[in-house]
Amino acid sequence: MLLLLLLLLLPILISSSSAASSSSQSPVIGNGYRLISIDESSDGGLIAHLQVNHKNTIYVSSVGYCLCRIFRHETDERLRVHITDAQQQRWEVPYDLLPREQPPPPSIGRSPGTTITATEYAGSELIFSYITDPFSFAVRRKSNGETLFNSASDESSPFNPLVFKDQYLEISTSLPKDASLYGLGENTQPHGIKLYPNDPYTLWTTDQSAINLNMDLYGSHPVYMDLRNVDGKANAHGVLLLNSNGMDVLYRGTSLTYKVIGGVFDFYFFSGPSPLAVVDQYTQLIGRPAPMPYWSLGFHQCRWGYHNLSVVEDVVQNYRKAEIPLDVIWNDDDHMDGHKDFTLNPKTYPRPKLLDFLNRIHSHGIKYIVINDPGIGVNSSYGTYQRGLANDVFIKYHGKPYLAQVWPGPVNFPDFLNPKTVSWWADEIRRFHELVPIDGLWIDMNEASNFCSGLCKIPEGKQCPSGTGPGWICCLDCKNITKTRWDEPPYKINASGTPVPIGYKTIPTSAVHYNGVLEYDAHSIYGFSETIATHKGLLGLEGKRPFILTRSTFVGSGRYAAHWTGDNKGTWDDLKYSVSTMLNFGIFGIPMVGSDICGFYPAPTEELCNRWIELGAFYPFSRDHANYYSPRQELYRWKSVAKSARNALGMRYKLLPYLYTLSYEAHTTGSPIARPLFFSFPNITKLYGLSTQFLLGSSVMVSPVLDKHQTKISVMFPPGTWYNLFDLSRGIVSKETESFSVDAPLHVINVHLYQNTILPMQRGGMVSKEARTTPFTLIVTFPAGATEGEAKGNLYLDNDELPEMKLGNGQSTYIDFTAKVEKGVVKVWSDVKESAFALEKGLVLEKITVLGLTGVGRGFSVEVEGITLVFNISKLELVETEHDFLDELKGKGNKKSRMTEVKGLDIPIGKKFSISWKMGIH
Repeated sequence: MLLLLLLLLLPILISSSSAASSSSQSPVIGNGYRLISIDESSDGGLIAHLQVNHKNTIYVSSVGYCLCRIFRHETDERLRVHITDAQQQRWEVPYDLLPREQPPPPSIGRSPGTTITATEYAGSELIFSYITDPFSFAVRRKSNGETLFNSASDESSPFNPLVFKDQYLEISTSLPKDASLYGLGENTQPHGIKLYPNDPYTLWTTDQSAINLNMDLYGSHPVYMDLRNVDGKANAHGVLLLNSNGMDVLYRGTSLTYKVIGGVFDFYFFSGPSPLAVVDQYTQLIGRPAPMPYWSLGFHQCRWGYHNLSVVEDVVQNYRKAEIPLDVIWNDDDHMDGHKDFTLNPKTYPRPKLLDFLNRIHSHGIKYIVINDPGIGVNSSYGTYQRGLANDVFIKYHGKPYLAQVWPGPVNFPDFLNPKTVSWWADEIRRFHELVPIDGLWIDMNEASNFCSGLCKIPEGKQCPSGTGPGWICCLDCKNITKTRWDEPPYKINASGTPVPIGYKTIPTSAVHYNGVLEYDAHSIYGFSETIATHKGLLGLEGKRPFILTRSTFVGSGRYAAHWTGDNKGTWDDLKYSVSTMLNFGIFGIPMVGSDICGFYPAPTEELCNRWIELGAFYPFSRDHANYYSPRQELYRWKSVAKSARNALGMRYKLLPYLYTLSYEAHTTGSPIARPLFFSFPNITKLYGLSTQFLLGSSVMVSPVLDKHQTKISVMFPPGTWYNLFDLSRGIVSKETESFSVDAPLHVINVHLYQNTILPMQRGGMVSKEARTTPFTLIVTFPAGATEGEAKGNLYLDNDELPEMKLGNGQSTYIDFTAKVEKGVVKVWSDVKESAFALEKGLVLEKITVLGLTGVGRGFSVEVEGITLVFNISKLELVETEHDFLDELKGKGNKKSRMTEVKGLDIPIGKKFSISWKMGIH
């Protein structure tokens, strides 16, 4: 929901004294550790025993002995290096939240094992090596010997050797100067998707508006991808430091340093070597992205400030009147009774009228989602709160539920690390679903956000909140908590970009979770743990596929939820930033992501909203959302915006089968739905920093207008033929990676389809329920003037209410499409796996459009399931159009090519078919 707007009144500072002082040179903190022995463990890994060289008291005394455990190569492509205290158990991300192999607990004595003398440990793809004193390690790629990570330092290095203290851990790696790094979020990066040297990267989940640049925002993702190009050949790898404690990551261009205030070093290295392979390997560890319901890929409308049910009803009706597609209508907390979770306002959202409304929209396929915040109002007549107290589910401070303030006023925060809390939460979801049949949940404010700081109590003799003025002003009586080393750690991370305690406007870091876990350690997994509990609750309702939208995320959140990028502004800069943030979350394993279209606040201009819906129609998660204090900005409010919406969303709804197939690929391989161009063209260095265009899948390129008053834009085209998706007769042939000036009038967004692709589309509609029943068209693309070539595509269909997104359940179908042109013959065919579902739904193929051919078609042959069909020629229509390529290409010797449309087909999409014809000379 709303960011703590009070913070917007503060100057935007981008470095604290601790981060600024160390951005170029780290203070010398000891001489590292030395290796005293190394053994082979019983499971085939290594255990290195380390002793500190010289203890010092900077950031408190060093840990005397450490264990560096090199797990056996967990997969051919993944290596894990785990460094912890040899004598004391330390905090780690809970193994039940993020399942992985757990090392044995530390012990004072040496672990039994076989002493070894080798200094290298090789797997199929990666090699681990080490230096004994000061201890450092390196990871190399086996195929070419390239060093991917090297923690060795010397007197000339801008970083220290290994530092391991109770509340300060430091380790670094040197990097080649031409390495391109991506990731380390969540933050808003003004320079684009690539990490920028000397920008601050702080990880600590914070309720801070996304308009704040280079600051810790809602999520914590300590993972990066490193893309390198040597002699025109690219290799990518990934590095994850699995640690939930606060950290500063200093990227200098030629090195990267982690400064972490707790936990352990738990590194995972992913060998790639392609960007897609890195994300595949990463999500294989952290969990594949959640299966999404089909309708979630439609358009969503929300606003904080739909004061009563009649306003929501009008919004739905006005979308239909304006002929703008709509799949989901949302409520922010307007539906609640006093902002309390799991309640209805009996006056403004009376249950009988709400149920009648939901029956009507559900009959048309439109869904309904509401918000939930974790803070539970302290209220003796509030059932959710009373049941929570009875089950002892709240986070404690000095043995009592910690008192905070959010929208309901005084609140307690559920402790989702407690199994009893998870059960209580699921029961509250069940109770609310019986009250209101919602279709999903939106969990917000879960960093966790607190309008107050410190230890608070309810003031005597005054109402809190007063009911007047902004609801985010703290009205509790509070005092600072600074007496513990958890509230004032020795090293101050750059949290919030301002010199405030890390517990500022959140839960105090000395508060206590289940089993004595400190908020200091668990802070950044609060939203993650709530997401898992919410997923369990929704899954237990009717066994349907859950849909959750969460603001705070951590490593693995994509396994359960979608994400929106939080409180943005209706500005051209925020429009630009949305692209980079979206692409980063694809790398983080959360592909279902998007920003508030037209901006959360303040009022966007009409031109900006035009351009934003053109872009937002191609976000994986597409939603218009606005602030309580902003003017209404539904897409039908301006005639011009409505026109742009019909155009862009009209195309989105035709592309829904393609987007859903990409969602299936994301769920099975981790591949991002929206991805940078270098994912498909990794060898082209010009694309490494491109942050103004993106791909949907491997071959649909979106090139939005991101600046005001522009009717032409410069678009970068990798080599090959690109066809305009809105007018397939038009295209661009790029001989090499080059920029072209393309028309972009107000209602137009440039979307191009790459050669050698088969794209499944449908007719579209006003809601996905009807759109997905319409006939299919296949768009087949060859290079312009092709006489030989091959194109491929696929299609996944299923019953999207089932929890799992997979084949083998009798409720899904997968189809591979292939097309070839050779020796004057064009052939398009399909291979169908598990056809029953598609046949049951009666889905048919009505048209095939082939692009790039040199001649007209003659002598058609159609086979279905091996049987040649005889078509009524009067029903079969053949339309051929010569392609019109961009003016700049004329005179460059391009062959003429044609678009061939075969209409009038009526082939069940669930049956294997083959269509061929001879390509005559025009």
